[in-house]
Amino acid sequence: MIQKSASVHWEGQGKAGQGQISTETGALKNHPYGFGSRFEDDRKGSNPEELLGAAHAACFTMAFSFACAAKGFDTRQADTKATVHLNKVGDGYRIDRIDLELNARIPGIDAQTFQQLAVQAKNTCPLSRALASVPQITLIANLLADE
Repeated sequence: MIQKSASVHWEGQGKAGQGQISTETGALKNHPYGFGSRFEDDRKGSNPEELLGAAHAACFTMAFSFACAAKGFDTRQADTKATVHLNKVGDGYRIDRIDLELNARIPGIDAQTFQQLAVQAKNTCPLSRALASVPQITLIANLLADE
């Protein structure tokens, strides 16, 4: 079994509180987050939704590259943006949509195969499966012309 971990340290009450996010690899070490970086326009810290988006984009892109390799295609370039939608529902919030947008250069692949592999990766990457409770996960996959 593979295990990965992250931790958070929090001090303070509610909106006034501040947290720090750390990952076992050190990619994030005491990185700040709080109410302002989550619900307002404070760009000094991170927030759970952008971290979730980064994780989903990374997982999907890797799954897509593996799917291409299994069919004999080289992933020359693959860039994915994940947009996580956090909406107020009653007294709380809910992630109700994640939009994935892939722009990739895959020499020798046809458009239909490209789309099939992108959808396969979206449906089978571990993060997509873990996020099955999100009502909508969209995918726009753009095949870029080979340079």
